[in-house]
Formats: sequence, structure tokens, C-alpha cells
Amino acid sequence: MALITSPEAAARLARTILSDIAIYNKEKVKEGLKNDNLFEVLEKELKEGEDLYKSRVDPTLLKKTNFFNKAIVDILIKRSGDVESEIW
Repeated sequence: MALITSPEAAARLARTILSDIAIYNKEKVKEGLKNDNLFEVLEKELKEGEDLYKSRVDPTLLKKTNFFNKAIVDILIKRSGDVESEIW
């Protein structure tokens, strides 16, 4: 399988991976936001997702972009705006 070289495709992959994490870990996301420990609670899932992302995207594009981290904010945090949190 060829590596992704298109910024649009890389951003789409990042959003897809984070959407899957959000869907399959709804309670963890909710509790992580509520208790301000989202990254600790989802450490394993985020690591697996990032590893998958990095394995599919061209290293040159990885150096120039930050799509995976942006997707974390856009998908996991912004979409969970109904969760009570002192920090988010």
C-alpha cells in the first residue's frame, strides 16, 4: 500500500482514526474530559491510533503537518462540548 502524500487524505485519515476512538470509547472520553485526564485515560488508544496514522502517511508530510493532534482536539474535545469540565 502506498503512503499517503496528500494533505487532505492525511487529515481525513486522522479524523477517521479519532472518530473510531471516540465511538468505541465514549465513556472513557466523557470521564477523561470530566476529570481532566483524557490523555492518560486514552493513552493506549491514542498511541495505537497515532502509530497507525504514522504508518500510513509519508514521513515528509508528517514533518510538515499536525493533522493527528488537530483531530484529537476537533473530534475528541470539541465534539464533547456537552461534558462538564473545568478546563475544556
